[in-house]
Amino acid sequence: MIKKRFPRKVSFFGRNWTVKGLSLWLLSWAIFLSSSEAQATGKTTDIHPDTPQPRRFIVRGTTLIDQAGKQPVFFHGMGYSPYLKGETPQHGAGPGNDTRYPGHLALLKKMGVDYLHVFPLRMPTNFFTALDDTTLVYGQDIWIDPFAPDILDEKYLAATLKNIKQVIDHTYAIGRPERLVLFSIGDELQAATVERTNALHPSVRDYRGKHLTVTGRTASEVALARLIDEAMDYELSHYGQRHLYCHTSWTHIGPLANRPDLDIQPQHVLVPDMGDLICMNIYTYAHGVLTSPPGSVTGTNFQGYLEEMAATSDKPILITQVGFSTSPIMPKPEVVDYGGQKPAKIAKIFRSVWRDIRTARHRDHFSGLVFFEFQDEWWKIGWTPDDENLHETGDPEEWFGLYEIGKDNKLIPKGDLPEVVRQLFTEP
Repeated sequence: MIKKRFPRKVSFFGRNWTVKGLSLWLLSWAIFLSSSEAQATGKTTDIHPDTPQPRRFIVRGTTLIDQAGKQPVFFHGMGYSPYLKGETPQHGAGPGNDTRYPGHLALLKKMGVDYLHVFPLRMPTNFFTALDDTTLVYGQDIWIDPFAPDILDEKYLAATLKNIKQVIDHTYAIGRPERLVLFSIGDELQAATVERTNALHPSVRDYRGKHLTVTGRTASEVALARLIDEAMDYELSHYGQRHLYCHTSWTHIGPLANRPDLDIQPQHVLVPDMGDLICMNIYTYAHGVLTSPPGSVTGTNFQGYLEEMAATSDKPILITQVGFSTSPIMPKPEVVDYGGQKPAKIAKIFRSVWRDIRTARHRDHFSGLVFFEFQDEWWKIGWTPDDENLHETGDPEEWFGLYEIGKDNKLIPKGDLPEVVRQLFTEP
């Protein structure tokens, strides 16, 4: 009798595994799935019924509605942070108040972009003047320190809320509140911050504010709920109206806990639903996505992640970031696709991602997709004192743009990426 040899490698979910590795992965997933179901039990969030709705963009169930046209919204978005060579926000400055904006917005409109996810906290007057000559709308990302040791600390909350109020004030003084879709309070909290905050406040599970109530939560989720509730109240009490609110999270810390590669323990998984809609940065190579089951139509892990998230969410979902870095060096070979990408490959994956979301089960739960980002940002991550004047080859964060910054700050397209986005965003 001839003994059969088990294969050394097997294919599963589009990846090659050793038999032992696959067995351990399946066991881990089963444990995480059990933990996820337990974690989800009892988590609630509710915006009080007497809280006024925004004037233009509102939420009905899992749909985002533009009341101007009485139609559901699916945004064709672009991340926009127009810091050019020599500029940095690290000392609190905004991008220059010069003539760059009409040209930038013309390129964005040519690509079929109708929504800008804006990262600088205080965009200058000339940007909004240029915006007036378009039909573009925008969302305002409000960065909060994601590395803080305790985001429920009262001093941290007070300082953060002060900054949030200043951004809201700027919106009404300089910005265009009639074009604003949302305020996002915080972006990509670090796993260590979340776990440390939760460990310091194990009994904090609920919060009831003037406009928002959450129950059965973690301390980190309560901290975010407090900031969103107080920001919402500040806007209503000072300006007589409010916009949509969210917190932007990422797949490394949830909301899907049934993944073995998360950066966080299941009991600490963060579900970013403490607002009007769910905003998520979802990268094809990210933790939580790579270990997702295949999608129902395209068979990709990315579509599998989208479908499970949509099936377990009762609010609209806006994908606030998806993109790839063209940095010459991939500094973390263990993180596949993080840096070192060629425009031709990125174009292929852009098309794949677009098909993933447009054919996914529960695709009507998605309110838009935002590519990250319009142009490279030289100031990241601040490794050197003069970083804003140096394009670091080993820093992928500086190379996510569809456009490179050339001589005299001229924007140079990377291959045919702008044309690919135009084709996707303008298709029927």
